[in-house]
Amino acid sequence: MTPFPGSNFIIPIAFVVFVAGTAFGAVIAVHSARIIRSVAGLALCCIGLAGLFYFLQSPFLALMEILIYIGAVCVTIIFAIMLAEPQEPPHDRKGVKKFLWGACAISASAAIFLAVSRLSAQGPWTVPAERLTDGSVKAIGISLLTTYSLAFELISLVLLVAILGALVIARSGRSKV
Repeated sequence: MTPFPGSNFIIPIAFVVFVAGTAFGAVIAVHSARIIRSVAGLALCCIGLAGLFYFLQSPFLALMEILIYIGAVCVTIIFAIMLAEPQEPPHDRKGVKKFLWGACAISASAAIFLAVSRLSAQGPWTVPAERLTDGSVKAIGISLLTTYSLAFELISLVLLVAILGALVIARSGRSKV
């Protein structure tokens, strides 16, 4: 017997709604020509991901998804858009320069990916002797500094890159003032 009548019907529907919201937000973020709509799609995608984290019995990650990605990244991008000039100057980069910068970006990304992959595959991953699963602040702190330290650091790097990107967009838009 289920704790709530109709929960066998509501839970799968909620899961499908979160999956559809994640996919729909990602499509909006990728295919929109306007950056504000892309940010709104990113926020919708992050809300869907937070719901999926909650379904995976991880309410802390769901909350961090909302706080970090919607509360920090999306808001920072919107502030960068507000600070940028509405009329962008035409880009005068040649095709060779674009290709070189793209090649540098791809090679740096590949090097970082290979380094993180090697670290995760060959690292001495030990299971902690005691697992605290009561959801207290102490348990979360211990988990972040032991079990989930790599994921925590990668999330902070993504946040740092997003903030730096927003600052570059804001800085280049205000340079003619």
